[in-house]
Amino acid sequence: MRHRTAQRASPGLFADIRAVNRDAVPVLHSYIVAYDSGFAPNPFNGYCTLATCKPEIRKRAAIGDWIVGTGSNKAGVRRGGFLVYAMRVQESLTFAEYWNDPRFTRKKPNMFGSYRMACGDNIYCPTDGGGWHQLNSYHSRADGTPYPKHINRDTSVDRVLVSEDFAYFGAEGPPIPDELKAARIVLAGRGRLKVTDTDAIAAFEAWLVELGVQGYQGRPFDMVEAARKRGAQ
Repeated sequence: MRHRTAQRASPGLFADIRAVNRDAVPVLHSYIVAYDSGFAPNPFNGYCTLATCKPEIRKRAAIGDWIVGTGSNKAGVRRGGFLVYAMRVQESLTFAEYWNDPRFTRKKPNMFGSYRMACGDNIYCPTDGGGWHQLNSYHSRADGTPYPKHINRDTSVDRVLVSEDFAYFGAEGPPIPDELKAARIVLAGRGRLKVTDTDAIAAFEAWLVELGVQGYQGRPFDMVEAARKRGAQ
């Protein structure tokens, strides 16, 4: 199908970054992943997608920009300063395009399926009246009915970010090196941190390349916790 708003960066590994559109210097958007469930971002089925939450990042991140999520330091998690994921934005879609694209059919949630199926983020079906039908998902109410608060916040920015050029570690990611923390790559509080320092971004890119991995590498924190609780029973 044709995507009228879809934009794509050239494919490739992290090492290819410097060959991509040097006229547009990439920006790095950093934030703390408060709830690492595999829903936002969703790293499954070959694509890392950010389709819900973080409306400011979904609105402002350009093709070629980095989105970097680090761990929460709240009680019970204590993953502050660890890398959860990094994705280079390669494509942006509207919710309608995302819903209708066959590449992302498996990202439509099934709350009665496997863990990966339950945390699908392709949850907004366009309606004839111009609104949205929210599937039973992590953003619905506990009984599966639509949750207007989440619908309004998610759809306030009609943009889904997509990448095949990512590394997702979940609860099993490496610590961010001290020199990158000193360069203010890691956000210390709520919201988002916009990094435009080209040296800092280049250092982050180089570190990612040194890690030598790409794609889905580790389980979301909530998935690890669910397995731990099952083992304790």
